[in-house]
Amino acid sequence: MTARSPIASAVATTKGDDGTTGLLYGGARIAKDDPRTEAYGTIDEAVAALGLARANLAAKRRVGTLSPALGGLGTLILRIQRELFVVGAELATNPDAWDRLEDGRTRVSAAMVASIDALLLDAEATISLPTEFVVPGETVTSAALELARTILRRAERRAVGLQHAGLVPGEHLVPYLNRLADLVWVLARAAEMGARLLTISDDRALTGLAGSHITIPGSLDEWLTPVPAIVAAQLFAYHLTLAKGLDPEQPRGLKKVTRTI
Repeated sequence: MTARSPIASAVATTKGDDGTTGLLYGGARIAKDDPRTEAYGTIDEAVAALGLARANLAAKRRVGTLSPALGGLGTLILRIQRELFVVGAELATNPDAWDRLEDGRTRVSAAMVASIDALLLDAEATISLPTEFVVPGETVTSAALELARTILRRAERRAVGLQHAGLVPGEHLVPYLNRLADLVWVLARAAEMGARLLTISDDRALTGLAGSHITIPGSLDEWLTPVPAIVAAQLFAYHLTLAKGLDPEQPRGLKKVTRTI
């Protein structure tokens, strides 16, 4: 392959034009389809998918539709994203530089695994475990977390293959990915259950940002009249019933009260 001249870019070096890439701490370059590149590249995908979930939570916070139950989820997701950089660093190091890896910074530590275990137990205590297979898509945040979970499982499979080939430096990386995928699954369930926030507005931009959203035609002021107010109250009662997990056709003691304004 004919070598290309470097370009005036702070990002592109053109060194990868031959299909190779460099690893952490230098050493021999490896092919971009090397199993190690595939493994840490998959970690990069998981970080990006988690970013989708965090961005959706931030959007909810900006427009005031973030449920208080999910107030700390974005911070936790950011923490996980940063910890995955440690996983990527360990996978992206040549064996001759393994002695330079540091626990918690460039190599997964036992403390990182223990921390994920503790978070998993805490998160499990906040949800009701499903009794059937979960179909992703209940909310945007939970769907993004499910996407991240499946990518983490793929990263785990790639890491196991590297471990069999003697290319994983530490003993904690694979257990960490296994536990983390479980935690992200639980966080997706928490995101679904914590999104039971109902908004009523004439702003269609809120659709998808709240757990349930009723879009009112025209301006909200136009609806503050007696008859439409009854309709809005009925709609509110209907969505509140759904949010409580009840059947709106058989309220089971839920009293529907309407009052004109």
